[in-house]
Amino acid sequence: MESDKVERILDAATALFARLGFRRTSIDEVADHAGIGKGTVYLMCDSKADLFYQCVHRQLRDWVAAVSRQIDPRVPADELLARCSAAAVLYLEDHPLAKELVLGHYFEVLPQWHEELERLREYGRQNTIEIVQLGIQQGLFRSDLDVPAVARVLQEMQAAGLILSFRERRPVADFVADSAVALDLLLKGLVVR
Repeated sequence: MESDKVERILDAATALFARLGFRRTSIDEVADHAGIGKGTVYLMCDSKADLFYQCVHRQLRDWVAAVSRQIDPRVPADELLARCSAAAVLYLEDHPLAKELVLGHYFEVLPQWHEELERLREYGRQNTIEIVQLGIQQGLFRSDLDVPAVARVLQEMQAAGLILSFRERRPVADFVADSAVALDLLLKGLVVR
């Protein structure tokens, strides 16, 4: 299929899924919104769930790329964690499908896609894994860390903070500031050394 048609379908589907949600979006609406026939949509996906996954995957891939542009190996890893955390949250604010995946909301909507969605969340941890490994190389972080586990915990802490922040309807700037404080506490603790 032509790449411009694929992009039109993904753009239309992403907009509809973000506005209406998975359940209320139909393939007919996606086709109408994209200005193509329903059969053309089915040439690129097996089902509505498959199309949804492709839309989420595309946003997540773009999110990882946007955050990875913040990584500079000449910068201390602890500073990179704060910088990338802020960039990640700012990106998620404007990309609801990626945000809902990070927050874990799709596991309830599509329980049959649990493994695929978890793989996407793992993909979203790539930058954190890279930064933790860099911190070890820089001598800032302990060399005995279980890097994937640390990345998962950091992602889960950020998601928990996001959930609370969105529930309270707090401005993103406040969340970014609080994230910096939380990261400082995590890295340096409360105890004077």
